[in-house]
Amino acid sequence: MERSYVTIGYIWPLFNILTMFAMVLAIGLLVDDAIVVVENVQRLMDEEKLSPRDATRKSMDQITSALIGIALVLSAVFLPMAFFGGSAGVIYQQFSITMVSAMLLSVFVALVLSPSLCATFLKESKLGHGEKKTGFFGLFNKGFDWYRHIYTISATYVAKNAISFIIIYFVFIVALFYLLLKMPTSFLPDEDQGIMRVNIIAPQGATMDRTFESAKIMEDFFLSNDEKKTVS
Repeated sequence: MERSYVTIGYIWPLFNILTMFAMVLAIGLLVDDAIVVVENVQRLMDEEKLSPRDATRKSMDQITSALIGIALVLSAVFLPMAFFGGSAGVIYQQFSITMVSAMLLSVFVALVLSPSLCATFLKESKLGHGEKKTGFFGLFNKGFDWYRHIYTISATYVAKNAISFIIIYFVFIVALFYLLLKMPTSFLPDEDQGIMRVNIIAPQGATMDRTFESAKIMEDFFLSNDEKKTVS
C-alpha cells in the first residue's frame, strides 16, 4: 500500500522578509563605498586644487585601508551566520552569503573601478562652485557646515578621552552580553502570526476516503499539540 506524503510550509513569510531585507542592505553596501571614494576625490579637488588624477591617487592613499577594514568588519559580522546549525542555519545561510558577497563586490568596485572612473570623468570645479549663500543650496551648505563643525568637535573630544570611552564601550559590551544570557530565546517570536500550510499528496488513483483518512491523521496530530488551537 502506497503512502501519502505531507509537505508543510510555515515560514515562507519569514523567508520573504529576510530576502527583502538582504536586498536592501546589499544595495546600500554596493553603493556606499563607491560614494565614499567619489566624495573624497571631489573634496581634494576643491580644497587642494588638485587635478582629477592626482586627487584620485591621494584619495586612495587615504581611504584604502579604511575601505578594507569596513569590509573585514562587516564580513566578520555576517559570515558566521552561514554556519548556524538546524533550521535557523537554513534560513540565514543565503542571507549571510548574499551580504558577504555584496560587501566584497562593493570593496572591489571602490578599489578598482571607482578610482578609474573618478580620474577619467571628474572635472575641476568652476570658481565659486559650492559657495552659494542664499536659497535652498545656501541653507543646505550652512546646515552641512554646522553639522561638520559639531562632528569635528565631538570626534576631537572622543579622541582626547579615548581611554574613558573605551571603558564605557566595554561596559556596554558586558551589559549586552549579560542581557543576552538572561533574555528568553525562541526560534520565532511569540507574536508571530504566521500560519502553517499542510499539503497532503496521495498516490495516484487514491479515493476521497483515503484522502480524508490522511487529513484526519494530520488533524489529530496537530490538535494533540496544546500550542495549536484550531485546524481548518
